[in-house]
Amino acid sequence: MDIAITLEPWHWLILLFVLLGAEALGAGGFLLGSAAAAAVVALWLWLVPDIYWPVQLVIFGIASLLLSFAYWKLFRKVNDKSDSPELNNRASQLAGRTIILDHDLPAGHSKLQIGDTLWKVESDRYVPRGRTVSVTGNQGMTLLVRELV
Repeated sequence: MDIAITLEPWHWLILLFVLLGAEALGAGGFLLGSAAAAAVVALWLWLVPDIYWPVQLVIFGIASLLLSFAYWKLFRKVNDKSDSPELNNRASQLAGRTIILDHDLPAGHSKLQIGDTLWKVESDRYVPRGRTVSVTGNQGMTLLVRELV
């Protein structure tokens, strides 16, 4: 009966590894604070072995909240940094590209073939066929084009 109400450091280490395994499946950093809290409780229980299980659970809960908040505030920004921030944004990748028009491009909204894709484009003025336009940016998936002079 004593085993049912006693939590040992190895119980918290098992919880630590279970939480890290669940994090590896794609929790996005959410479980790292709880895993670190389990490590804190295991270390604390190893140093002070006479802590009752309700106190351990309170320590785990408070440490989970604090460490999860610390991760969210301090370390989450590190994960958002990228060498290629436009990797999955095809429209912004086309900025700076030049295209020779094979048809007239009216002012306002139109469509333009770039590579194998038909793109929505927006031009501030009429551009006749045979002229060169440049993609200056995008608004969502609409490319902003301008005639090169």
